[in-house]
Amino acid sequence: MALADIEARIAAAAARSGRAPESVTLVAVSKVQPEDRVRAVIAAGQRVFGENRVQEAEGRWTPLRAEVSDITLHLVGPLQTNKLNKALALFDAIHSVDRDSLARKLAEAVQARGACPTLFVQVNTGREPQKAGIDPDELDAFLMRLRGDYALPVFGLMVIPPADEDPAPHFTALAEMAARNGLTGLSMGMSDDFETAIAHGATHVRVGSALFGSRTG
Repeated sequence: MALADIEARIAAAAARSGRAPESVTLVAVSKVQPEDRVRAVIAAGQRVFGENRVQEAEGRWTPLRAEVSDITLHLVGPLQTNKLNKALALFDAIHSVDRDSLARKLAEAVQARGACPTLFVQVNTGREPQKAGIDPDELDAFLMRLRGDYALPVFGLMVIPPADEDPAPHFTALAEMAARNGLTGLSMGMSDDFETAIAHGATHVRVGSALFGSRTG
């Protein structure tokens, strides 16, 4: 099955970098995938899944989690502030913290709930205007505000490199930013480049089409 192949490739890429396979978490990006494909991957043993949209994730995973209790969900797409409370109720990790308005409301909601998901700050290393993520030049100050003003525990950084560029320099840049700020989590690498990301220190790889096949919508 595709899951076994992806796991083997992750293990091999980790070994080439002198890392243990368990140092890399496979986030199976199930967005827009039909339920039969998702169930097949669950049946094969995968338990960590990523979704782009809160509403779609809620509809899919509320019933599935009632059947399989140890599923862990990661939000890998942009988070709108009006979906924040639903997101906090649903997701164990959020990979797309990228602006003060979201951070402020997130801090208020986390304080009210008494619990915080694992948080990644999304960095727009390619400075693409159409893409979410904080500008690299603003990252250090933003992290200081997250930790200080908002008292949010940041775990790591996330990046989606420009589609038409070599991803390696973007992975290198993200790893350097994380190290500079004392962060250990690196969410980087997707279906086409997760092995390169692992070589540059990825702790979480977000794999969709290589695992499930082409999306249906």
